[in-house]
Amino acid sequence: MTRVRAAAALAVGCLAAAACSATATSQPAQPTSTLTPAPVPPTPSTRPTTSSPSPAASPTSTAPPKFSAKVTKVARDRLRHSWRPGCPVPVGDLRLITMTYWGFDDRPHTGELVVNKSAADDIVTVFRRLYDWRWPIRRMELVDVYKGDDFDSIDADNTSAFNCRPATGSSNWSQHAYGRAVDINPRENPYLSSDGSVAHKNARKFARRPIDAPGVINPGDRVVRAFERVDWEWGGYWSGIKDYQHFSKSGG
Repeated sequence: MTRVRAAAALAVGCLAAAACSATATSQPAQPTSTLTPAPVPPTPSTRPTTSSPSPAASPTSTAPPKFSAKVTKVARDRLRHSWRPGCPVPVGDLRLITMTYWGFDDRPHTGELVVNKSAADDIVTVFRRLYDWRWPIRRMELVDVYKGDDFDSIDADNTSAFNCRPATGSSNWSQHAYGRAVDINPRENPYLSSDGSVAHKNARKFARRPIDAPGVINPGDRVVRAFERVDWEWGGYWSGIKDYQHFSKSGG
């Protein structure tokens, strides 16, 4: 009896062990991680690093050229029509100014004026300011381009200075005959007779003041003040007639 119980107990133990073994082997395997390990940062170098400097950009200027003016003696053959014997100033007292001016096309140009040598510095000073302001001038040619004809020069809206001629409506010499006067944009700044009439048809719409338009000179504006700073007078302040284009050293 004792031997039978022992055998039975052994059989039960074996069955239990087999069950435990089966349970243990039937459990699913744990999933293997697919994460990759984080990279290990490199050990910083103890040697200083130097970076190559970026090449400097080449300067590309699109600004217009600065104002320039050259004052020289004027050759007699440049004044074939505007000077003659008997004029109140000799050719030797006149100077040719070759200088930059700002055009109505919003671009710089080079023009020429002939003035008295005593007026050259004043003219350069004022026209430098006009250029720096980008104040437009239609054209700047010697009146000899128009064979000395003041009417034709004005009709072309030409800015000019010396011309040996009498003052308009007078037998006396104009200040232009001395090289001490300049007419600027005569179309935009016409000469008005005492009755308010304008001789040039293309200038009639500019007969009144003030006018807000390019190249126009108005009372008290910066163009007038620029000439006043060098003691030149404006014809727009004359009584009776008005000469809006005209600036002169002594007012005539």
